[in-house]
Amino acid sequence: MKLIKTSFEITHITENPLEKIEYAARDCYQSQDRIESGSSKIMVANLIKRGHEAMLEFADMTVRFTCDRGISHELVRMRLCSFAQESQRYVDSKDSGVPYIKPGKIEEDSEAFKILQDSVAYSEEQYNKLRNLGLKPEVARSVLPNCTATHINMKANFREWRHVFKLRTSKVAHSDMRVLMISLLEEAKTKVPILFDDIMY
Repeated sequence: MKLIKTSFEITHITENPLEKIEYAARDCYQSQDRIESGSSKIMVANLIKRGHEAMLEFADMTVRFTCDRGISHELVRMRLCSFAQESQRYVDSKDSGVPYIKPGKIEEDSEAFKILQDSVAYSEEQYNKLRNLGLKPEVARSVLPNCTATHINMKANFREWRHVFKLRTSKVAHSDMRVLMISLLEEAKTKVPILFDDIMY
């Protein structure tokens, strides 16, 4: 049983995303002759202001999340994204220990955390028993809890990332999802200016 922390890593951003978006947008009007230093920031800001966000689909970002299975189930509901997730069918936790993530609302020195630890330890014990009986990981995983950790890579164009951030940073989002996405949004704002500056939470 291994307690790990929720985290993310931005693993890819389209090179010069604002310039690529500007070029695609200007192709609509054959106004490439107006491209100059700094014009992409103005163009992209105007596209967002006017709601012409289809042009934002010409650049993308990939993020690798470490989160619990419950959060990953919410991520994959973002239907226009691409996903690659660690498989519990093929990744065997028998010898390495079942990694899990503590829900953010539970304090580590609380009775609730003790209950969570006992539950995860019991699930891991039952998982190992099933594996020792010869059952494959894809069957034994049935006893693992929602707080079992997973890795999931998520790729989307910037129009879809705007949608993701608006939904998953809102005050009605799952509290753990919200913490994760607010942190990612703030990093994305520094790495790709203009595209997310208007998104508040």
